[in-house]
Amino acid sequence: MSPRRRDAEGTAAARAGRRAELLATAAEVFASQGYSATTVRKVADAAGILGGSLYYHFDSKEAMADEILSTFLDEMWASYDRVLEAGLSARDTLEGIVVESFRSIDRHRPAVVLYQNESKHLATSERFHYLHESRRRFEEMWLSLLERGVEEGAFRADLDPSLVYRFIRDTVWVAANWYQPGGRLSADDIAKQYLAMFLEGIQASQVRTS
Repeated sequence: MSPRRRDAEGTAAARAGRRAELLATAAEVFASQGYSATTVRKVADAAGILGGSLYYHFDSKEAMADEILSTFLDEMWASYDRVLEAGLSARDTLEGIVVESFRSIDRHRPAVVLYQNESKHLATSERFHYLHESRRRFEEMWLSLLERGVEEGAFRADLDPSLVYRFIRDTVWVAANWYQPGGRLSADDIAKQYLAMFLEGIQASQVRTS
């Protein structure tokens, strides 16, 4: 490899690393101050750079929010798809989805808070229309899974699937507001305890084994 090429690749890697750092800072500011109240200047101040320097990496705060949210959702759905395609029972699939949800919170906590607080507003923009599709896909996944669990005899048939879905969704994802990576309990530990708490409530009294 020529020295010029090594220098070019080193510069590209350094820029990519700096870009990732700036996105992490922007995500924290969006999560703590709200999207509407956040300006490019505030992100730049938090990153310790001049406002104009931020435009070297991003053309607007919309571009930053777009990359933060799309990265989080792409990784979340990739992890969900691995669970859904594993051929597991409904109960085991539910457990896997909840575990992956907490892992997503662990990796992307500020992005999750941004999504929860701002997705409905942002989705009115064409740039963020994919948020509508993700929300629709998420609900369909959960309702299908819960209905399959009833058919398999794993979950109670007397509970409304839509209500169970909303309970699990809100119970799991609100954890992003208090969860801190590196805390006393890992994301997997918290997922296991959450599952223990609410699976007993939706589990059928006599689970069929065949």
